Amino acid sequence: MLPNDPLKRVLYVDLSSKRFWVEERPELFAENIGGTGVASKLLEEECPPDIDPTDAHNPIILAVGPANGLFPIASKTVAMFLSPHNKFLGESHAGGRSALALRLAGYGAVVIRGKSQSPVYLVIDPQGAKFRDARGLWGLTVSETGRFLREREGGSGLRSILRIGPAGENGCTFACVVTETYRHFGRLGLGALFGYKKLKAVLITGKRALPVADRKLFRETYDELLKRLKNTPSLRKYHDIGTAVNVLPLNKLGALPTRNLQQARFEGAEKISGEYFAERLLGRRLACAHCPMACIHLAALRTPYEDEPYFYKTTFISYDYEPIYANGSMLGIDSAEGILKILDLIDNLGLDAMSTGVVLAWATEAFERGLVTTEDTLGLKPRFGDVETYLKMLPLIAQQRNDFYAALAKGVAFASSRYGGEDFALAFGGNEMPGYHTGYGAHLTFLTGARHSHLDSAGYSYDQKLKPEEISPTLLAQKLYAEEIYRQILSSAVCCFFGR
Repeated sequence: MLPNDPLKRVLYVDLSSKRFWVEERPELFAENIGGTGVASKLLEEECPPDIDPTDAHNPIILAVGPANGLFPIASKTVAMFLSPHNKFLGESHAGGRSALALRLAGYGAVVIRGKSQSPVYLVIDPQGAKFRDARGLWGLTVSETGRFLREREGGSGLRSILRIGPAGENGCTFACVVTETYRHFGRLGLGALFGYKKLKAVLITGKRALPVADRKLFRETYDELLKRLKNTPSLRKYHDIGTAVNVLPLNKLGALPTRNLQQARFEGAEKISGEYFAERLLGRRLACAHCPMACIHLAALRTPYEDEPYFYKTTFISYDYEPIYANGSMLGIDSAEGILKILDLIDNLGLDAMSTGVVLAWATEAFERGLVTTEDTLGLKPRFGDVETYLKMLPLIAQQRNDFYAALAKGVAFASSRYGGEDFALAFGGNEMPGYHTGYGAHLTFLTGARHSHLDSAGYSYDQKLKPEEISPTLLAQKLYAEEIYRQILSSAVCCFFGR
């Protein structure tokens, strides 16, 4: 690390006392690289053993790495915490502009301690942290909060705004934190932890320059990496159709979870495929900072105004494979427009799209089997394929309107422990199932990965690349172990896994 590299600076923020301070910790980054490595060490230092995730001592750690702000595709920020969702390690990665903003603000990591007595939002800049009153923002949706902060605070084009919606405020354990360009700190409930701490948002901004030892070599290296990323055929799919390109191949393999995994092929797959979205609904593409791929696909959903003929409201909604699986085939929905309506509401409430879809799927099957009744659902009758009923259920989950919806707001593992149906509650380590029913490799990854994520060791990839007779259980376990170690290096740098 260069002596003048701000990566070694850790910003500590105490919400209880409204104080902040900066510590220079070069050894922390020298030993742990950054990102996941640094965040893991800081979590070990900051989080007391055996506490409840709602405890004020449960910290929020944000960390970046040496590649962030300097090289293409190094666009992620790592968040780490004790998960409110499964009470294990909480780790989430988000793209967008947050990593660049944190680097340009002059920090390698941020540690947020304590709990505010009233709602606040933080402004993090090179001078430290400012505490702003957020009582007027409490209760607003994600988009409303973002609009207010963009108008009130400076730094347009450089800042990153991390915020929660009503789901996080109310402690839904799979609430997420939304950033700009439709990116999310999803899975495992970082949004709920924001809510516990009465932290509505974190705005990060800065203009600091980053040092390099050899400008000529840096430019050559940057250009070479950029060239490879732009010209690698296997990466082209992320730009053209995006991860939604997976819908049809997985359906053909019998690996697309459908109707709460009652089936693994969906007869409506063509209507919710990446190709369908791209040909009929794609409105624009966006890219994370320093990334040439532009893998963020936004659909343009036109909704007619009831009192104005030929006049439409156009909403841009982000879509990827996982949200399409969870809120499409998993719910028996074969309408791309219907999926987009659900995703738009999920985003504004600040829910995790994957967990939400799996939760709704479990609730639907539980209702079909008679484990829950209309008394539990407040008169609603969830049926697979029923978009309108799902749209009515989402705010009830975010608000935890009654005991049933409060149980759903804690995920399928918790809800099934209260109402039955554990045999069809699709959770691994307390985290809802990703969209890959490809074989043993995928399910081992879900079960054993540190985050219980399909991206921990990519077992789904080995399921598709290797025939069963080509790999023994021992060899598969060894490959998954080696892959997860390799990915920890990438997430410590911090690089997007698409560039691996």
